[in-house]
Amino acid sequence: MSERAPRVLRALVAQRFRRDRTQILAWLAGFAVLAYVGNAAVAGTYGTTAQRTEVLHLIQSTPAILILRGTPQGPAADAFQFFLLFAFLSVLIGLMMTFLAVRHTRAEEELGRAELISATPAARRTPLTATIVEGISLSVAIGVISGLGYFWGGAEVTGSLLAGCALAVMGVAFLGVGLSAAQLMRTSRGANGLAAAVVSAAYLVRGIGDATGTVHVDGVSMTPAWPSWLSPIGWGQAVSPFTPAAQGGERIWPLALGLALAVALGAAAMWLQGRRDLGSSVLPERAGRSTARPGLRGPLSLAWRLQRTAVAGWMVSGGLFGLLIGALGQTMLDLVHAGGNGANELSNTLGNTLNSFAGPQAEGSFIDLFTASMFSLVGLIAAVGTVQAMVRARQDEVLGTGELVLATRVSRGWWFLSFVLLGCATAVLVLGAAVVGALLGLSQSPGYGDRAAIAAGAGLAQLPAVFVLLGVAALVCAVLPRSTIWLSWVILILAVAAGQFGGLLGLPDWVRDISPFSHTPIVASVSTGGPVDWGPAWVMAATAIVVAAIATWSVRRRDLALSG
Repeated sequence: MSERAPRVLRALVAQRFRRDRTQILAWLAGFAVLAYVGNAAVAGTYGTTAQRTEVLHLIQSTPAILILRGTPQGPAADAFQFFLLFAFLSVLIGLMMTFLAVRHTRAEEELGRAELISATPAARRTPLTATIVEGISLSVAIGVISGLGYFWGGAEVTGSLLAGCALAVMGVAFLGVGLSAAQLMRTSRGANGLAAAVVSAAYLVRGIGDATGTVHVDGVSMTPAWPSWLSPIGWGQAVSPFTPAAQGGERIWPLALGLALAVALGAAAMWLQGRRDLGSSVLPERAGRSTARPGLRGPLSLAWRLQRTAVAGWMVSGGLFGLLIGALGQTMLDLVHAGGNGANELSNTLGNTLNSFAGPQAEGSFIDLFTASMFSLVGLIAAVGTVQAMVRARQDEVLGTGELVLATRVSRGWWFLSFVLLGCATAVLVLGAAVVGALLGLSQSPGYGDRAAIAAGAGLAQLPAVFVLLGVAALVCAVLPRSTIWLSWVILILAVAAGQFGGLLGLPDWVRDISPFSHTPIVASVSTGGPVDWGPAWVMAATAIVVAAIATWSVRRRDLALSG
């Protein structure tokens, strides 16, 4: 058995890479694009040291922005890029690693594949070891891509290497989080939810520490408060790869904290894997009702029951983001006006950035442009929630639970359409929560009625684009069912990159026009009196309905694709 162990491990590692090959290529390409985006954004929008210095002065006076970004470490281009992107990239690699860990552990047990592997010469912990090898390899590859992005952007070698190592360590640490969550929870849905909550908590705790940090005497750098040291993302930021020696310089030792967490969680997962029964969990699943409520008599109510926790999570995210938008708008305007002689230059710099999100034809006051542009990011949150609804339809098909539903009097078209309708409801609820949050945040702003109208219009303007992406995801699920999960997410990422970041990337208009986010109605400022052109919104809404109808018709004409 011991002689076979290395061969079995190599076979399982190869199987994982082969199974995930398309997703891996998409992930690596996505991080490469983000590295390029960071260089382009800093060079194109914040091209001079004076511009970056003014922005940092503004940001450090606005704690809410520090929650979103991190702690500044100076106006140098490479340090500025690290400040803008590292926390966001850490969340991305964290979610990617936790989902990968759950997919190859808890989800395999649910599908019965882990039991089949146990019937081979593979030892009990060998599949878990193979997952660890894959996760570490991917984290290192992403770290290399990130480091090369900084180096090609003009950063020095040591700082680029440390920045890449910091991101790789974040991936390994959150891989441990995913492996542990898979041991604790009984279902893959519960494990993914727990792991995503830990990643979100790490981001939030880091943000609280950054927002309450101490500004240095130079006015362009900060030291985070103690809560940041409770978060793995805070440890990655503490590496400070591009910090001048006068401000403390680069640090390697915080990486040891992330590695220690990864080792501890990985060892705990190994220990639990060897002692629990296959299919069991550390936390027992709560017993359900013996009889279903009357509201669970149809496929739509069943889909809602399965997704309600996730929808509630997206609503909370949208509501908090909306509250942040409302609270930040007037604050940023006041700070820009207080900028003295540099106010016009700073306003123009930030205005160009806002135009890249709100749309090249956007007009209006600074606060209205800010509201409209930030709601484009809420549209991204809503789009993720809607795509997740269609992914759930595919998961039900693979797991066989959809087949059980179709064994009743429920038609295939109505079963599929229930997930489409759930996706529509998710978009409406998330954007509605964001609008409510923005209205609460704007309560202290002058001209509340006008500002509220802009916020409501900006939220409504995002719906058609989100519906189009939902329709495309539904069509993929209907026509290419085995590609649903990875292809739907790739389409969403490309749509966001072209439509919402195309301006920062300098993409040609014809590329940006492919994305539905490029055609969202531009909510003009009330002060300009310009009308809102809702024509593109109606076109996108009609397109979404047609595409969803074609997808529903296609599902009725194909067999269930039960294999993943």
